[in-house]
Amino acid sequence: MDGLTLSDYLIGAAMLAEALRLLRVFHKIPQTELSEKLGISRSYLSEIESGKKKISLDLLEGYARIFEVPVSSLLLFSEQMGKDTAGNKTRIFAAKKVLKIFKWIEEGSRDAKHVAR
Repeated sequence: MDGLTLSDYLIGAAMLAEALRLLRVFHKIPQTELSEKLGISRSYLSEIESGKKKISLDLLEGYARIFEVPVSSLLLFSEQMGKDTAGNKTRIFAAKKVLKIFKWIEEGSRDAKHVAR
C-alpha cells in the first residue's frame, strides 16, 4: 500500500462512499433511479454508498457522467490519506468541508420536507 495504512485506506473509502451518497441526495435522485442509470441493482448501490462494497472505475465514471463532475473531483475523497504533507492535509480538510456542506444541505432538505407536511 506504499506508506498507506489500513486506517488511511478505510477513511478514504468511507469518505468516497459518503460523498457519492450525498451527491445523489443533493441532486434529489432516488437510489432506484440512479441504480437504473448506472446499470446496477438498487441494493448494490446501497452497499456502495454505505461503504460495504468498493466502487469500480467504470461506476465512478458513470457517477461523473450523470452528475457532470470530473472523476478527479470524486477521487478527491478517496486518494491516499497516509502522506503527512501540507498539500495532503489541505486536501483532506477541503474534502471534509465539502462533505459537511453536503450533509448540511441534506439536513435542510429533510427539515423542509418535515415543515411542508
